[in-house]
Formats: sequence, C-alpha cells, structure tokens
Amino acid sequence: MKPKKQIIAIGGAALPMDLDNLLLMDYFLKQTGKRKPKICFIGTAHGDADAGRLRFYAGASQFSCKPAHLPLFARTPRDLESFVLEQDAIFVGGGNTRSMLAVWRDWGLDVHLRNAWERGIVLGGWSAGSICWFDEGITDSVAGPLTVLPCLGFIKGSNCPHYDSEVLRRPTYRRQVAGGRIAGGYAADDGVALHFIDGRLARAVANRRGARGWQLRRDGRRAIERALPTRVLGKP
Repeated sequence: MKPKKQIIAIGGAALPMDLDNLLLMDYFLKQTGKRKPKICFIGTAHGDADAGRLRFYAGASQFSCKPAHLPLFARTPRDLESFVLEQDAIFVGGGNTRSMLAVWRDWGLDVHLRNAWERGIVLGGWSAGSICWFDEGITDSVAGPLTVLPCLGFIKGSNCPHYDSEVLRRPTYRRQVAGGRIAGGYAADDGVALHFIDGRLARAVANRRGARGWQLRRDGRRAIERALPTRVLGKP
C-alpha cells in the first residue's frame, strides 16, 4: 500500500513555554501510527538555539517516543539522508524561514525531506516549520513589513501562521491575496494544526477553544476568507 504523505502545519504555540498544553504534540505523534515513534526536532530557523531544543526534549519526555534532534550548525550527521529516513516524524521549529531554507538547500536537506514525506514520514512544525512546506508564505524573516517568501512547494498554495496573535499577519495576508501577489491558501491561529494528507487538507484541529483555521482565495480584487471547521482536541 502506498504510504500517506502527511504534513501538519501549526500556526504557533505547539510547545508553549510552560509546556502546560501539549495536545498538538500528542496529535502529531499519533499520526505516525507507531507505539513509540522516533521524532526528530529541527531548529535551524533559530540557529539550533539551546532553548528550543531543550523545550522540545522536555515536551517529548511526557510521551512514549524516541526524541532526537538534527543540528546543522554543529556536528551534523555525516549520512544526513539515512538520519532523516530512519525517523517516523520530523518536527520543525520557528524562526527565520528564509535563512532556514537556505541552510537546508546547502545541505541538500530539502531533497531528503521530500523523500521522507513521500515515504510516509510525518512532517510538520510551527511558524517557519509551517510555511516552509507550501509554495509560498507570509514571513517576518526580513526586518520591516511582512513579505512573501517562496518555499518548498510540497503543498500547493500559500500559508500564514500566527493569524490571531500577530496584529499584522491577517491584514497583510488578505491584502497580498487580494492583490495577486501571493496565491490563495491557508492560515492558522496559534494553537491550530492544519493536517494535510496527500497534498489536501484533511482536517483542522486546535489545542484551545476559539482558535480556528482559515482558507483564503482571490475573487476579483478581493480576498475571500472562510473559517474552517476546527475540532478542539481537549481541554488545555
């Protein structure tokens, strides 16, 4: 049977600072179908900062899984392809998406991640780890106004994270879609995961009440925004 190609794009707050709500991480791990899945954290977007990696391990310690991380700024595995393909899930953190993609491409990691996706390894993450999988996304990688960034193109269309928590995200995305400067696509509030299977949105889930996923399309000179049915996973 051909494996499902899964991407779970999270708007933000996947690993809150106090780790009091890990419903999205629990959901992410369950999509592997494994009793004790191997999950790898990639923190390239934050320069492999210690804080993000340690928070990931602290969160992962609350589940039955085998956590690991992939450093690209120190002691990178020699056989990068084998390292990636032995995982059951890849969890990508936030930060500077443009710099992250540049580093990935230099290492050839973008190719290995596509192979992983096609083999059924669950991919995803939040913020930079959300928009990177789409054709393009709304990013704050460059100082100043939010900009449009070409990404990996595993999923058609565009993506915008932090839709309810960063005041400029929503109006910028709507304006860029309306003006035809970015393709229509999907946005997610913090705490919302958009689960794509074989390139199509299968469902939206949230770790808190009131958080939503959104779909945007261009109609003439307007952006039409539609709230997606979003299932709350449980009480935070």
